Amino acid sequence: MLEPVRVFLAEIGAGLPRLLIAVLVLVAGWIVARLVRFAVERALRALSFPVLAGRSGMDDFLRNGGVRTDTTGLLARLAYWAVILAALVIAFNSLGLTYITDLVGRLLVFVPKVIAAILILAVGGYFARFVENALLGAGKGIGLQDAELLGRIARYAILVFVVLIALDQVGLGGDLVRQSFLIVLGGVVLALALAFGLGGKDWAADLIERWWPRKK
Repeated sequence: MLEPVRVFLAEIGAGLPRLLIAVLVLVAGWIVARLVRFAVERALRALSFPVLAGRSGMDDFLRNGGVRTDTTGLLARLAYWAVILAALVIAFNSLGLTYITDLVGRLLVFVPKVIAAILILAVGGYFARFVENALLGAGKGIGLQDAELLGRIARYAILVFVVLIALDQVGLGGDLVRQSFLIVLGGVVLALALAFGLGGKDWAADLIERWWPRKK
């Protein structure tokens, strides 16, 4: 009658060291994760990354979406969770929970992709804003009346490509997304061409005359 109890206690005794190791790994991972979050945030702020994120529009996008932190804080928190997930992988692996280890490992692989996508969006948004301002300044310098419109078109075109690159980075920009984008873009271009050629001949002539006036 005492044999099942003895076997149960023996299994508990054999599993306690592994459980203790897993707890120590989680505690150490939590401490390292806090240090990594602090170091990443301080490094990004020292490199003036908040200025770039603010000018790219990322901070405004997060604020409008209800996120209480800025892009720098978000990247620091993602680095924090990357370390936590790595600690969980080590802890579950020490306990022999291979299925949970595989699941957490997939999440761990996904976090750096999200960080890279956010960096791409921040840098790409800043570059798009820079191109818009450059075209606006150059257009006003030569007296182009629709310089603001051209700057906005260039900015949004760059943003579209940046978003596609970011989606491809996280694995969401597959062939279906790219083909759908090309189909929509082709339809928009065709519609604009038809509207421009059929219904806007006079407007197009006036626009071309304003952009490139003929010498009298």
